[in-house]
Amino acid sequence: MSFKAPTRDMLFTLEHVAGLPAIAALPDFEDAGIDTAAAVLEECARLNEEVVAVLNRDGDLSPSTLAEGVVTTTAGFAQAFRQFCEGGWQGVQHPVEFGGQGLPKLIATPCIEMVNSANLSFALCPLLTDGAIEALLTAGSDEQRRRFIPNMIGGSWTGTMNLTEPQAGSDLSMVRSRAEPQADGTYRIFGQKIFITYGEHDMAENIVHLVLARTPGAPPGVKGISLFIVPKYVIDAEGRLGPRNDVWCQSIEHKLGIKASPTAVLIYGDDKGAVGPGAIGYLVGEENRGLEYMFVMMNSARFAVGMQGVALAERAYQHAVGHARERVQSRDVAGSSGPVAIIRHPDVRRMLMTMRALTEGARSLAYFAAALSDLGHHGTDEATRRRDSAAYEFLVPIVKGWSTEMSIEVASLGVQVHGGMGFIEETGAAQFYRDARILTIYEGTTAIQANDLIGRKTARDGGAVAREILAQVRETASALAADGDARLGAIGVRLARAAAGLEASVDAIVASFKADTHAAYGASVPYLSQAGLVLCGWQLGRAALAARALLGDPVADRGFLEAKIATAQFFAEHLLPRAAAHGEAVAAGAGSTMALDESAF
Repeated sequence: MSFKAPTRDMLFTLEHVAGLPAIAALPDFEDAGIDTAAAVLEECARLNEEVVAVLNRDGDLSPSTLAEGVVTTTAGFAQAFRQFCEGGWQGVQHPVEFGGQGLPKLIATPCIEMVNSANLSFALCPLLTDGAIEALLTAGSDEQRRRFIPNMIGGSWTGTMNLTEPQAGSDLSMVRSRAEPQADGTYRIFGQKIFITYGEHDMAENIVHLVLARTPGAPPGVKGISLFIVPKYVIDAEGRLGPRNDVWCQSIEHKLGIKASPTAVLIYGDDKGAVGPGAIGYLVGEENRGLEYMFVMMNSARFAVGMQGVALAERAYQHAVGHARERVQSRDVAGSSGPVAIIRHPDVRRMLMTMRALTEGARSLAYFAAALSDLGHHGTDEATRRRDSAAYEFLVPIVKGWSTEMSIEVASLGVQVHGGMGFIEETGAAQFYRDARILTIYEGTTAIQANDLIGRKTARDGGAVAREILAQVRETASALAADGDARLGAIGVRLARAAAGLEASVDAIVASFKADTHAAYGASVPYLSQAGLVLCGWQLGRAALAARALLGDPVADRGFLEAKIATAQFFAEHLLPRAAAHGEAVAAGAGSTMALDESAF
């Protein structure tokens, strides 16, 4: 089943939900209006539909291989990556001064979605490179930016994030890799890093590893971690490639999904390179502030992984719709002369509507968050920038955690729509299900996102940002309830009820956080799920209001606009009620969660 980028829905969401006109009014983005967005998305869609998507199945069947420290990616990946970078897609949102296009994050976001829909394994390489660029833009020296960023934007070099070690999964306080200072100001890096996405490959001439390690005498725990640039090939003062550094790929993992993406085990300091023992590294910023800097990269990656969830859900939905239109089986339950396409059956329609509504809701929330990021960085008023940045930070764990959990449900429904054929690899539905399963794990599990949402984003400020967002939700609910269309009115009533339930959860978390930490964190994932449902329902409600207003335009695409309203209505009636159940779990706390003695398990 071929992939077709949903550019019409993307452009509608950009303009009427995320507020692209307000972004285009910012001083840095005067040329980034809807016409620019349409042109960018059209070209991006062409590349991903015609080049990247056609390699998706090949990558699953013929994944990357390792031989004598050299990783060979799936046939066609290297050529596709060159086309991707030559088209400027690695630099869509990065500064013009380093070779980027300097467009808003809001326009870059559907581009990120498209490449991930087309080929999740392929897209991980530019995703990690984006994160490395963001980290160096934030914390790198002028010389480091000049030396490394243009080549990463141009695609001749790629970037990685090296956090995890065998004994240190999500707990980075356990990192043991060491960095020994040298007389010339460089460091020698020793240690082992695991789960390094595109840690070794043949798609670019150099790989820029961003590595967490400890310097001698560093404080214990996370306060003693520093960040280093460790290139695969050492770079001279003029930016030319020098000798092979002492970092090597020991193995690549055999995985459930995203098989074409090489997930490497990297060894630093095994004296295999041409530079002597210890990989040559360059300190980023100050010693012992590495985790702070790495969080810039992690935050970028977490948002992008949330977009992977949206992207994979979109691909699984398209695949399921295509099958449901073609598969003929059983008579219509209301009677028919013979078997009908299964898309006529009510429960198949329910599954497809669930897939569609979840995907569109998550897309709308993510694009809205991207707009907040642009406003937070480029707005003209400092107080407003702080407010928008805080709202964006609040939404990131929801975009990451909820959208990726959603993608597993959507991919699973895609298998179900295919019936028994969905369990057969040849139909392709199973690959989306397998690929989706990693999204809730890497770049911070759902629980880590939920703990962040509970602790740093809700309890720390007494729920202030959450309540500001909920005030906007209530405004939308009131506008829906006051609309003359009964469908919108019903959406408004349900949204107002769900918002009240989420506010009660915010109150409960703030009240219990210090008194009973287990109770608060035991309810963290239900709280994240409740927030995801309510806030996606909010964005779909806003989309329905915009669609209703546009129906008055005589040249409007009425079918598309009516579908937006119907999707919002389905979400409100069939999915938003789930939020109440999550709210009950939050209110119940973690008493029963922690009730059993460990020996009882």
